[in-house]
Amino acid sequence: MDTMDKSILLKLYRSMVRVRLFEEKIIECYPKQEIKCPVHLCIGQEAIAAGVIAHLKKEDVVVSNHRGHGHCIAKGMPIKLIMAELYGKESGCSLGRGGSMHLVDTENGILGTTAIVGGCIPIATGSALSFKYLNKNNVSVCFFGDGAVEEGVFHESLMFASLHKLPILYVCENNYYATHSPISSRQPHENIYKYAEAYEIPGVCADGNDVQEVYNKSRNAIKRAKNGKGPTLLEAKTYRWKTHVGPEEDKDFGFRTTKELELWKKRCPIKKTEKKLIDEFNFERKEFDLIKEEAVKEIDKALEYALGSSFPKKESICDFVYAE
Repeated sequence: MDTMDKSILLKLYRSMVRVRLFEEKIIECYPKQEIKCPVHLCIGQEAIAAGVIAHLKKEDVVVSNHRGHGHCIAKGMPIKLIMAELYGKESGCSLGRGGSMHLVDTENGILGTTAIVGGCIPIATGSALSFKYLNKNNVSVCFFGDGAVEEGVFHESLMFASLHKLPILYVCENNYYATHSPISSRQPHENIYKYAEAYEIPGVCADGNDVQEVYNKSRNAIKRAKNGKGPTLLEAKTYRWKTHVGPEEDKDFGFRTTKELELWKKRCPIKKTEKKLIDEFNFERKEFDLIKEEAVKEIDKALEYALGSSFPKKESICDFVYAE
């Protein structure tokens, strides 16, 4: 693959590091029982959020799923708003009422994340439809897992988007498992990008652990969408390191092996990017350490903000249930 511009690769690296260290801070804090909502961590999958979202403007929108922390951080949501939301505080992005799976920041183009498997897909499709009819040169990006491909709304949305040439990029983060079920027991093949053929749109497959490849392939798809050529289905093959929900590793649960997990850990997207920066731009370890220290400070401040914020008042429990 061609050498990437140093400034771009470094930007992608910083994005991945912020996501990884945020998730690791959640792992550190979760056993204290102060975060009451379930958390779905994206450790191991950071290159997809970083690589795709690097092309988006503030006005472009992202809709995500239950494993959405990385997408929100990469799109520009302040980390302190996510942290406060996890702690159920009123200063959180959803006023402490949504938790980990219901993050929203419309100011930064994050329409929301949803716990309903496949639920983000029609929302993103609808936003793309609005862009077309309002003659806006924006793109909608939807992130979902391989399990969502088995929902009818995935196929309905791709068909509709193809018919109307909507400016949308569908990104399937294929980590091979839906909770504890491997894709081999759920689908006839593992190449999700091939479903695009049925709807006469491009289907593209990328190594989801190679941020440069994700960046390059998503760039072409986003340009295509903004040029009025319609949607693309991008499959990024990756692997989550932690259990489906929670901070633990599930290698001893009987459905995936330690060997499989360790093989994927060797393909760590952050370490792979560090190697590129060293080999191609003579980066030194101390430069990586400075980037990580900067991210740690940001995350520690976010935690301090969350712990110092107030919980919603009991009398406000019925607020925001219905639109005024």
